[in-house]
Amino acid sequence: MPGWILRWILNILAIVVTAKLLSGFEVNIWGAIVGSVFLGVINAVIRPLIILLTLPLNILSLGLFTFVINGFMLYLTAATVKGFDVQGFWWAVLTSIVLSLISLVISLFVKDTYFKMR
Repeated sequence: MPGWILRWILNILAIVVTAKLLSGFEVNIWGAIVGSVFLGVINAVIRPLIILLTLPLNILSLGLFTFVINGFMLYLTAATVKGFDVQGFWWAVLTSIVLSLISLVISLFVKDTYFKMR
């Protein structure tokens, strides 16, 4: 199985686990699947633009404003995807922090091979 498919499945699982840990974040299985795809797309398309536009604020906060941006991306996903619900913006920020930590752990164990030279 390619590493990106395994990582995607583990990220769906991370979303479900995060929903079990935090009372302000609720998700069903289809919401987790569609939400992970949508979150991946907006993180690839919209997030870099927002990071660039808020660069001075991010520098002044020593990078901590990135958590707020990640929360906004999650909040945007929740506003768009049915079955992927966040109770408020600050719950979205907390959820994004927990998801980031779980994704970090996943990255330690799953290595992608699409940039590997053969």
